Amino acid sequence: MFDDVLLNLARLVLYEAEERRLKIATAESCTGGLIAALLTEIPGSSSVFERGFVTYSNRAKEELLGVPGDLIADHGAVSESVARTMAEGALRESRANVAVAVTGVAGPGGGTRLKPVGLVHIACARENRAIAHEVLRLGDIGRTEIRLKTVETALGMLRAAIAS
Repeated sequence: MFDDVLLNLARLVLYEAEERRLKIATAESCTGGLIAALLTEIPGSSSVFERGFVTYSNRAKEELLGVPGDLIADHGAVSESVARTMAEGALRESRANVAVAVTGVAGPGGGTRLKPVGLVHIACARENRAIAHEVLRLGDIGRTEIRLKTVETALGMLRAAIAS
């Protein structure tokens, strides 16, 4: 299902989290659960992976993660502030110590001049630490590639948060 590069990265994330006795949660919009699917592809992941939220709709972001509707209305679902709030919500609504959240435009449609296809915001939160944020501007490289590159970046951010 996933290539060896992503599988090995997922193994590292899980191993490093287990070494530090940390639990992971995901909050995913444009990746539709791919991060959670990749992590749970690894045998033994249940010792680290606490839960995943697939919050594809704005309403799901509000109901499951506590993202204020006004925040979405003011900044758009694809924004730094929404990604950060999703990550915070995933921590608050789970028993995880570290969470990653993604929101973006995977295409092929849905992009605008200000928020084009390939724009993705990723936020990673760890209890009692600053929230990291990264923005990807991948361009219209295809829906699958956008989603997979987002997964790879999100796992890298998880590794950094786990190590901090």
